[in-house]
Amino acid sequence: MDVLETMRKRRSVRSYTGEAVTEENLLKILQAGLLSASGRGIRPWEFIVVRDKKTLKAMAGCRVSGSKMLESADCAVVVLGDESKTDVWVEDCSIAMANMHLMADSLGVGSCWIQGRLREAPGNRTTEEYLRELLHYPEHYRLEATLSLGMPQAHPAAYELGQLAMEKVHREAF
Repeated sequence: MDVLETMRKRRSVRSYTGEAVTEENLLKILQAGLLSASGRGIRPWEFIVVRDKKTLKAMAGCRVSGSKMLESADCAVVVLGDESKTDVWVEDCSIAMANMHLMADSLGVGSCWIQGRLREAPGNRTTEEYLRELLHYPEHYRLEATLSLGMPQAHPAAYELGQLAMEKVHREAF
């Protein structure tokens, strides 16, 4: 499958069957993240893989809304950035998230990007504070996002290239 076709078919999946994501597929997803482009090759990311069901259930409460799919996910990858290494850690970690999201879909694994940076958790704290307390990562690491992973109950239809908003493309000048 070519890259454009993979991108066309990639969709967020929030409902999972409960079937396990194989360790082989999880490894490929992690490798896709580790192979990501990064400014000056610094690679400021760290990944926390969570498979423990009790922890996933607790993680489902990390945001006011938009994180409940973690309760039924087989696993999750929390992406952190070391802000002391580079001022573009957000961009670098986003590229890693996107690569893992694409790889998961290409393997038939459902995934959903759960934004963590600048999001609120219940109880007047941030999603970052909530997950730091739960997962014990050091203060100098900043939360970018979490990728939920599971075998999809259903997969939304692929995007149609003919329906892309090509009016958003400007040539030579705006």
